[in-house]
Amino acid sequence: MDGFAGKVVVVTGAAGGIGSAVADAFGEAGARVVGIDREEADLTRADEVSRAFAALDRVDVLANTAGISGRSLGDGPVDECTEEAWDAVLETNLKSVFLSCKHAIPRLRAAGGGAIVNVSSVLGLVGGDDDFATHAYAASKAGIVGLSRAIAVRYARERIRCNVVAPGLIATPMSERAQLDERIRARLVDLQPLAGGFGDPRDVAAAVLYLATAGFVTGAVLTVDGGWTAQ
Repeated sequence: MDGFAGKVVVVTGAAGGIGSAVADAFGEAGARVVGIDREEADLTRADEVSRAFAALDRVDVLANTAGISGRSLGDGPVDECTEEAWDAVLETNLKSVFLSCKHAIPRLRAAGGGAIVNVSSVLGLVGGDDDFATHAYAASKAGIVGLSRAIAVRYARERIRCNVVAPGLIATPMSERAQLDERIRARLVDLQPLAGGFGDPRDVAAAVLYLATAGFVTGAVLTVDGGWTAQ
């Protein structure tokens, strides 16, 4: 498959469970994939993100997959969430998307247009119950949706598209807590009835690849959640 031959695709969080699947999918499609992870740049620091993008001769697609769960830092219901967790999660999950888009757009513009695909979460669309009450995480992922739609409107005339993928529970290292929780695993038959279990990172990667090629789609949120948000 060589549909992306000659195209430069930047994947943030490329070392993560979803990020690595996204990078592999674009590589198999023929793209030149540039992964930006912690070793290459701190995505919450404007100077480091600026340098990472300045090193690129062009950008055709930006896929933002970087993110963390702040539960170990004290993320939880808003009355219990620590300020440390709030700041860390909002910076890592939302500020990183802002900075990456900010520095990618001039290069997308120079290339005559292109695509941005940002990875959010079902928890950016629906309120999580007690098992998923991480309110800093939810706020960061909802922020990605709002930012992406604003970008889609502002840059549409420049043929720069911006869309969102919102995964449900996917089998990645970040979801290990849920994977090891027998009660949550038992709930998946109802939460994600299509599979009755965790999703595969390759399902998310396929959605990202689709949105990167869908020339008449912008400002959309594509759920990859086994039916979670359809209920």
